[in-house]
Amino acid sequence: MIKLETSRLLLRLLQPGDGEQMEVLINDHDIASTTLTIPHPYPKGAADSFIQYRMEVARKGGGYSFGILDKSSGSFMGLVGLHIDKTHNRAELAYWLGKPYWNKGYMTEAAERVVRYAFDELKLNRVWAAAMTKNPASTHVMAKIGMRHEGTFRQHIKKWGVYEDVAYYGLLKEDKG
Repeated sequence: MIKLETSRLLLRLLQPGDGEQMEVLINDHDIASTTLTIPHPYPKGAADSFIQYRMEVARKGGGYSFGILDKSSGSFMGLVGLHIDKTHNRAELAYWLGKPYWNKGYMTEAAERVVRYAFDELKLNRVWAAAMTKNPASTHVMAKIGMRHEGTFRQHIKKWGVYEDVAYYGLLKEDKG
């Protein structure tokens, strides 16, 4: 099993027992309102289906979803993942963090480690990410880990009946030196 570490965090592939803790955190209007695909309310049992799906994707090498755990307490805090496009040797970085853990630098720490894994171990050429412009905390994470703003697509998605602008960020392996 793939396990990545930072000074404060353990990042490990999602496993079946994570569903209940995941649903407690993800079933939050503020998380869902600023993410591209998370519904609210979050359907009961949907985390287990998501985990099974992402475990199968990982087995096939199509991506990895890491549970973010606090090293000292073992608490499940959120998720950071890569959706790999093998044809173009790139991956989309996606993430969310439970509200009790916001504004403490955890996501920056987790995202930086996963991007390093993407370049150093998976040998990818490019990692990109997207966030609604109304979610400046997410674009701040992208910038802090060295991603460059590559453009904003106006009214690119429709979330809950409202068209939202989406900012795209990217990082090339050569940018990391």
